[in-house]
Amino acid sequence: MHSFHYMVIADDRQRYMPLPEDRSPERGQELAYPEAVLLVNPVEPEFKGEVDDKYEYSCRSQDIWVHGWISNKPPVGFWQISPSMESRSAGPLKQFLASHVGPTTLALFHSVHYSGGDLVLRFKKGETWKKVFGPIFIYVNSLLEGDDPLQLWQDAKQQMMSQVQDWPYDFPASEDFPKFEQRGSVSGRLVVHDRYASNESKPADGAYVGLALPGEAGSWQRECKGYQFWTRADENGNFSIYNIRTGNYSLYASVPGFIGDYRYDANITITEKSNIELGDLVYEPPRDGPTLWEIGIPDRSAAEFYVPDPNPKYINKLYLNHSDRYRQYGLWERYAELYPDGDLNYTVNYSNYTKDWFFAQVTRKKDNATYEATTWQINFKLDNVNATATYKLRLALASAHESNLQVRINDPVVKPALFSTGIIGKENTIARHGIYGLYWLYNLDLPGAKLLQGNNIIFLTQTQSTSPFQGIMYDYIRLEGPPDF
Repeated sequence: MHSFHYMVIADDRQRYMPLPEDRSPERGQELAYPEAVLLVNPVEPEFKGEVDDKYEYSCRSQDIWVHGWISNKPPVGFWQISPSMESRSAGPLKQFLASHVGPTTLALFHSVHYSGGDLVLRFKKGETWKKVFGPIFIYVNSLLEGDDPLQLWQDAKQQMMSQVQDWPYDFPASEDFPKFEQRGSVSGRLVVHDRYASNESKPADGAYVGLALPGEAGSWQRECKGYQFWTRADENGNFSIYNIRTGNYSLYASVPGFIGDYRYDANITITEKSNIELGDLVYEPPRDGPTLWEIGIPDRSAAEFYVPDPNPKYINKLYLNHSDRYRQYGLWERYAELYPDGDLNYTVNYSNYTKDWFFAQVTRKKDNATYEATTWQINFKLDNVNATATYKLRLALASAHESNLQVRINDPVVKPALFSTGIIGKENTIARHGIYGLYWLYNLDLPGAKLLQGNNIIFLTQTQSTSPFQGIMYDYIRLEGPPDF
């Protein structure tokens, strides 16, 4: 007998869930992989025709504070509260599983989902390592019969806020879990100076600012052995990070609206009760010349591009008319349906990336067993070309899975390609209903001699085609003119 039927992950992600037996071979049909099951003959008929897949309920680390289940009779809530994400791998944007059919509630501190081999823990011979995971807080609440069960969710959120205020807990006896008075803090202000875009620096409004093990800019998204401490900058670029464990760190930032990654030029050493004030910091994102054209929004996500409606045979009712429409099953198959005879063809200053740029460059299904590579085109016009200058193409990728992206200019078959990523990514973001995985930034020099006055075409070919899940998600593409353009 299952008591907990109603799952809550967020205010806008909650629903009655199918039963675990609905996923059995007698009641469900396995789809492209075992985690995805079409409910053919569920115990409760209302779920018939829906897809159940745990990956449809994954969450960003920065959003995993409280989630769980509600029982209506009696009205009881079971909640997992994570007061801190300091021990989770790979920063605030890393996606983890949360709750799903079971009823299952997970507390994950490390996984390779949406990242692949880059986040596999690796140790050298003789290397010592230890890390404290958690603690987490399990909360059970109840109501009187007849009360609105959703009050349990509101109460759980209040309890979560209380637990966050109580962090770090004072009850762990381990010397490896420092108390409040044994930790430190960092504060400062981050501004962005984007040459050619503006003469003035702008506050890094909403920037992700954090401390992680020392490394190169952006290395935090592949870091999994140490602790990480993150916050969001306010509208003026001010940030404060509290309750930091002692140790040596780099300070990193990623600023929505700007490509690339920031890293403070010196390591930061946190000691007990230290309060480090860094003052004003300036991030200069990659920029060589003025913007000639751009596609998308530089925010490490493909969410702004065209996400199609799901096949009516494979729906999750939660995500109908939902901002997270990309979480539906099988959207990769819609590409071949929308582009049956030719690949995506985008024209700068005419096409609209919210409607005309498919959210993922996937393979095209030819028949039941084979797939083919795809080549997308970007058409653009240049009124003037400096044949002796160098232009810059910025390719920011939101995800890649077993893909090789090749770039060509004005000739779709010339060999070698102007640029090739080589085979990158094991993120499986497409199959797992994500809209981003790891962030990849490529900065390509385009010789002016290869550009034409008038009409030009950039060809983007993803060459690998043995699976429906191979592909690229773009974050943002920009062509810059030469510095004196």
